Amino acid sequence: MTLAGCWAHARRKFFDLQASDGSPFASAVVKAMAPLWAIEEDIRGHGAELRASIRAERSRPIVAELFAMLERELPRLSGKSKLAEIIRYTLSRRAAFERFPADGRIEIDSNIVERAIRPQTVTRKNALFAGSDGGGRAWATIATPCLAGTDPEAYRPRLAKQPDRRPHAMEF
Repeated sequence: MTLAGCWAHARRKFFDLQASDGSPFASAVVKAMAPLWAIEEDIRGHGAELRASIRAERSRPIVAELFAMLERELPRLSGKSKLAEIIRYTLSRRAAFERFPADGRIEIDSNIVERAIRPQTVTRKNALFAGSDGGGRAWATIATPCLAGTDPEAYRPRLAKQPDRRPHAMEF
């Protein structure tokens, strides 16, 4: 396995800085990144070989220029500034960010995966903070079959019959 960087995470850091501080450089980085997503929109659904060849031609030069911009700007900044911190974050993960143009199987960001798992993570978090052990057992009973691809409604009658009791200290 090889780590591939999520460009949406890098973009979000620059976007947030531009929104909070009005940073012209952060704004320029966000604008320079925008064509990457336009290219991805054009090639979505095509095979990995075609995606890789189009990315080599169109995305790789954009990525190279983005990193050149960051490397030129970093020495001009105070090392403690928020912009310097964001640039160092991005530059330190350069190899991971440069993987998507070279491999057509890799997505530019992890947004698809994050949207797919959001219902489970939100529900799990709500169950954990529901304030009862019963909430935790309910989440475990419902989530396990969902993640295994079975029908959670089949488990509902068992859930209703379980007593809601606090575990003894020795049971932890």
